Amino acid sequence: MTRAAVIDRAIEYYDSGEFLADLGRRVAFATESQDRAGARALRSYLTEELAPALTGRLGCEARVLDNPAGDYPLLVATRHEGSELPTVLVYGHGDVVLGEPERWRPGLDPWQVVVEGDRWYGRGTADNKGQHTINFAALEQVLRVRGRLGFNLKVLVETGEESGSPGLRTVCAQLRDELAADVLIASDGPRVAAERPTLFLGSRGSTPFTLR
Repeated sequence: MTRAAVIDRAIEYYDSGEFLADLGRRVAFATESQDRAGARALRSYLTEELAPALTGRLGCEARVLDNPAGDYPLLVATRHEGSELPTVLVYGHGDVVLGEPERWRPGLDPWQVVVEGDRWYGRGTADNKGQHTINFAALEQVLRVRGRLGFNLKVLVETGEESGSPGLRTVCAQLRDELAADVLIASDGPRVAAERPTLFLGSRGSTPFTLR
């Protein structure tokens, strides 16, 4: 019954417009990591939006870290429920590709969520603000129904993924023990089809190359 209650609460959260409000507020941050003029927005997204949400709604302790590789701050948050419990690490990135508002058709704006039928437009709705907003919302509904998650939670959000994740490897190495977990949930990748949710249970890595 608990599972059904959580699903019902998630449906209510979506139908009430809360999800759209959360996503719209996050999309409004012009977090372009490929444009150095957007450095302030990257930090603001973490300090003004995500950190308050994680502390106030998920009961986490959160802090924003400087990146040794440049103006790409990171957020680390934790919720500890018990040393005997498994730990889940959730990854996301708050930066987006360039907004390029001049390339959007009339009526659309990269920094505003516009709903047209079953399509939602706005920079970051599909990569990656939509995904981590869904993850955080799901965790919140579990807490509202059960009062606890039943596992320890760790969150890592970077702001340089669209620029090659500079500094991420270094920071993760420095925080190796703090970020240790039993499972990683990284909702950032392709789907088999738009209408078919896809879950990858492992990855062997990839090698980029240019073919001429």
